[in-house]
Amino acid sequence: MRSLLALLQLRDSRATTSREEGRVRCDGFERSSLVITGELGDIPAFLFLPLGSGPFPAVLVHHQHSGEWHLGKSEVAGLAGDPLQAFAPELARRGMIVLCADVISFEDRRAKARGIAPDPDDWLQHYNACAHRLVTGDLLMRAIVDDAMCAVDVLRARDDVASIGALGHSMGGTIALWHAAIDHRVAYVCASGCVASFARRIADGTGISMLELIPGIAHEREASSIVAEVAPRPLLIVSADEDRYSADAPEVVAQALGAWPAPRLVQSLRAGRGHDLDRTRFDEILRWVIETARAIG
Repeated sequence: MRSLLALLQLRDSRATTSREEGRVRCDGFERSSLVITGELGDIPAFLFLPLGSGPFPAVLVHHQHSGEWHLGKSEVAGLAGDPLQAFAPELARRGMIVLCADVISFEDRRAKARGIAPDPDDWLQHYNACAHRLVTGDLLMRAIVDDAMCAVDVLRARDDVASIGALGHSMGGTIALWHAAIDHRVAYVCASGCVASFARRIADGTGISMLELIPGIAHEREASSIVAEVAPRPLLIVSADEDRYSADAPEVVAQALGAWPAPRLVQSLRAGRGHDLDRTRFDEILRWVIETARAIG
């Protein structure tokens, strides 16, 4: 079985740079507008900095999909969209550095639009971001994970960063999980609303996101083997009873559990009903991320 690095044909090293394009003082933190230069050009991002002196634990927060391509980093930054996706300001107020960037074809990385207003061509351009890569022998997941690794490069270059984790819900959770499985610089990961076996999704007729369109992946890898790649680092998988995108998450985690020397490092939270986060899950994710980051140091 090929490694995930080989499967995605990722490079071992990158030349990553970043520049700050403005900073604002907020309630309990500062928010900086960053542009990260990666393989595919500029990656617009927000960097949240706690007040005071570091070093601070840091976390990458990957945004969701939700069929809203006009919302990317701004939603997890608490500037637009669902307030129960606004992880970045809550974590920054609690002493964590947070980096959130636009995924390819979202918000300021759309092909034909910028900002947080929807465009009628958004869906087609998201489809093209995947399809155009497939027909040329590339993968959307490869480009997205490469972007995430560039974000880690930026954080590791800072003197005020201690450990680095990854967090996301739905598509963001899928990115966080794949990124952590490949990039061992990620010290812990929380993946919410995204873990289900390919077999269960196919049987249920559940949609599979564009970034997971990797030819033959269901034959070569099941979700449990991707989850197991995170071991021995701490992991939180969040799912819900009526969420088709995390239908068999507890079973997937149970299949992967043997990869950890200490099962207590893996937690599976089954709470709530549907796919969208509720206050209980949002608060539990915050608690786990903060406690885990502090324990790692």
